Amino acid sequence: MVPLRVADPHISAEERTQVLKWLVESHKEFIMAIGGVSDAQWKWKPAPAEWSVGETAEHVVLAEALLFGFVRKALAASPNRAWEEQTKGKTEFLARALPSGEGNAMAPEPLVPREGLTRAQVTERFERQRVDIVTFASETQRALKEHTLVHPFPIFGTLNAYQWLIYVPLHTIHHDKQIAEVKASPRYPPDSV
Repeated sequence: MVPLRVADPHISAEERTQVLKWLVESHKEFIMAIGGVSDAQWKWKPAPAEWSVGETAEHVVLAEALLFGFVRKALAASPNRAWEEQTKGKTEFLARALPSGEGNAMAPEPLVPREGLTRAQVTERFERQRVDIVTFASETQRALKEHTLVHPFPIFGTLNAYQWLIYVPLHTIHHDKQIAEVKASPRYPPDSV
């Protein structure tokens, strides 16, 4: 009888390349999306219950810190022997669902923008956090997939540390599209002259 093949809990070279590609793409899009935005444009909201460019950007910064914290929290936990079964198909699901730009979930309370950060503050925090995330993604040799953490939204269930890691840029790509939608609104303030 041939023993069942156990999946490798380490990320492959292709998976590392993919997450780094998403990190570069989402970084470029985010910086371009918020660059050159006036104070009036930063604060303008398409509707009272919708977020401005500034609020969306602040949410991205808060979310990236929290999501990368979930990577670390998962890695601090003991390996999950059932990781493969519990996380099967979720990498593909995240890659398909998150960057689509369609629909917005209700942000959990810690990710609701309340600080009123300026563009400079958002940019500085984003860049500082991204250095840590990219360095980790580039260099880690940890067995990311065998360390898991349950997502607060039941639709996602249990995610492994690699899935939490790809969540960072994919979530940002989603909100890059949201910022583009705000800026494309017919009532969006014109550029200052």
